[in-house]
Amino acid sequence: MAKSILKQSLQGLAFLHKNGVAHGDFQPGNMLFTLQDLDSKDEEALQQEENEESESISPPVERLDGKQDIWAPRYLCIAQPLTPFIYYGEGFTIKSDMGGAYFLTDPPKKPVTPLGLRAPELFLTGTVDKTLDMWSFGCLIFELVTGQPLFFVPWSEDKSRENDDHLLSLTSALGPLAEDLFSHWTSSSLYFTPERKLFNCRIGGVPEGKKPLMVEQTPLEELFDEASPDISKEESDTVKALIRRILQYDPAKRPSAEEILLDPWFARDDFGSSVPN
Repeated sequence: MAKSILKQSLQGLAFLHKNGVAHGDFQPGNMLFTLQDLDSKDEEALQQEENEESESISPPVERLDGKQDIWAPRYLCIAQPLTPFIYYGEGFTIKSDMGGAYFLTDPPKKPVTPLGLRAPELFLTGTVDKTLDMWSFGCLIFELVTGQPLFFVPWSEDKSRENDDHLLSLTSALGPLAEDLFSHWTSSSLYFTPERKLFNCRIGGVPEGKKPLMVEQTPLEELFDEASPDISKEESDTVKALIRRILQYDPAKRPSAEEILLDPWFARDDFGSSVPN
């Protein structure tokens, strides 16, 4: 399932990029499923049981003052999943929310990419192009296959702390930043010696009277294995190699959407065509 979702999403990216458009906000929340025609379903299949024990409705609604209210509902319906009604045929995923999309010839200064899916050049040098979509896609392969985000970056009013947290996570999972990126990290001295040796992982630097905090550095491959995705070792190795291939610090070295569709992992999946017309 994860592979099919990713492949169809990748096909969508390939189509956009081929036509000179970047998505700009490629994330799980913008990957939607297609539903079957609910109007043709029997109402009994859609109706929730009016039984508290079914846990699909709330206990009877009562006013706090105990008075009767003819306008109040008898109970509240608890949201139910639409999973049983999803259409799983060809093209069952939809790429939505093009509000952050942009023409490659006129990129915005600040795309709306979620924190954990940002490529490092976006917040270090301000570089904006379609390879940002590919970085996000690489992160999403990890997330959809393992069920866990690769980079979790807590929001902070202090954007410097936010960026430092992200960059330390990148360094741990992917290795040292490229020199041209590292030179733009203005607060790197809080974490690295002049020789670029990591000595502290405490966000914001070492407080007076405190010792540096060191955290075990865990490569991407180990993070993937620790998540224990339900796939074979052979497939696991293929997926890890693909993620590593995509998440390169040099944007010019990242494969395009069309190139990734030819990767062994996707090539073995015959779901849909390679690139939509």
